[in-house]
Amino acid sequence: MTTCITGPLRVLVTGGAGFIGSHTCVELVEAGHEVVVVDDLSNGHAVALDRVGEITGTRPVLEVADVTDATALDSIFRRHTIDAVVHFAARKAVGESTEIPLDYFHTNVGGTATLLASARRAGVRRIVFSSSCSIYGSTGADDLDESAPAAPTNPYAWSKLACEQMIEQACRHHDDLRAVSLRYFNPIGAHPSGLLGEEPHGTPRNIVPYLAQVAVGRRERVQVFGGDYVTPDGSAIRDYVHVVDIARGHVTALDHVDDRAGMQLFNLGTGQGTSVLELRAAFAAAAGREIPYVVTDRRLGDVPRLVANIDAVSHAWGWAPKYDVATMCCDSWRFQELNPDGYRR
Repeated sequence: MTTCITGPLRVLVTGGAGFIGSHTCVELVEAGHEVVVVDDLSNGHAVALDRVGEITGTRPVLEVADVTDATALDSIFRRHTIDAVVHFAARKAVGESTEIPLDYFHTNVGGTATLLASARRAGVRRIVFSSSCSIYGSTGADDLDESAPAAPTNPYAWSKLACEQMIEQACRHHDDLRAVSLRYFNPIGAHPSGLLGEEPHGTPRNIVPYLAQVAVGRRERVQVFGGDYVTPDGSAIRDYVHVVDIARGHVTALDHVDDRAGMQLFNLGTGQGTSVLELRAAFAAAAGREIPYVVTDRRLGDVPRLVANIDAVSHAWGWAPKYDVATMCCDSWRFQELNPDGYRR
C-alpha cells in the first residue's frame, strides 16, 4: 500500500546550492514545500538560490555550513522545525576521488553519518538520499536494475555504497526512520528558463559543462577519456538524464518516503544509452557550432557502460523521464549562452 504525504513540509536540503540541489529546490518550492538549504559553497553558489527565488517567487533560506560539522547541524535543526531531509552534500567526481580518496570518505561517509545523527537528535525521521549508479560498477549488462550486484570501481562509488548501507542499517535499528535512496545515472541539462545550470568551481570534471565552456570559447577542446572501449564508437556509454527529471524524482521520493518501513531503493534514468562522442555531437548540434575534442587515455575508475532499468520506480510511483538528450543539450546550451561567465553576470 502506498501513502503519499499530503500537505507542505519544511525540508532541509543539504548541498542545495549545487547543480542538482538547486533544481530540486525549485521543484520542492513549486510543490508547496518550504526549503532550508545547508551548503558550504565549496561547489555550490549562493546566487543559484537567488535564481531559485526568481523562478519560484520564494528564495530558500541558506545556512552556510559543512555537513561534517555536528555542532553547526544541531544548531540548524534547533532553529528550523525540519520535517524531512534531502541529502545531496558530497564530493562527486569519480576521477578526483581516485586522487584524494580519504577526503571523499571524510565528506561523503562522515558527513552522512553526522547528518543522520543530528537529524535523529532533532526527531527527523524522513531521509531522501542522493546516491549513484556508479555503485553498480562494470557488470556488462545491457541495463541495470536495482538487483544488480554492487561492484564499485572507485572511491566515490564506494562512498555512496557505504552511505546506503549506513542508512539501511539505521532504518533497521530505528524502526521509525524512513528513507529512500535514489541511484541516478548521469544528470545533465539545465532549467528551461536558463537561470539555473551546472557551473562547477574551477575546471569542470563532468562532460556537459566542459562541452559548454568549449562551445562558448572559455576552453579550447574537450577531452574524451577512452576511445578503445568495446562500444560502437569506442567511447564510454552513459544514461544521460535531465536534471529537472532528477529533481522531480526527489520530490516524488519525498511524497512516498512513508510508503513502507526501512530504506527504499530506486534507479532514476532514461533507459537509453548515449556514448560520449554521441553526446558531443548532440551538444554541437544544439549550440550550432563545432566542438573540438581529443581522445585521451581512459580515466581510472570509469567503466564502459552504465544504463538504467527504471521499471521499478515506474511501477511503484509512476515516475518517468520527460526529456530526451537533444532537449538536455539545448537547455544546457541556453544556460551557457545566457550566462557566458557562469553565475557571474
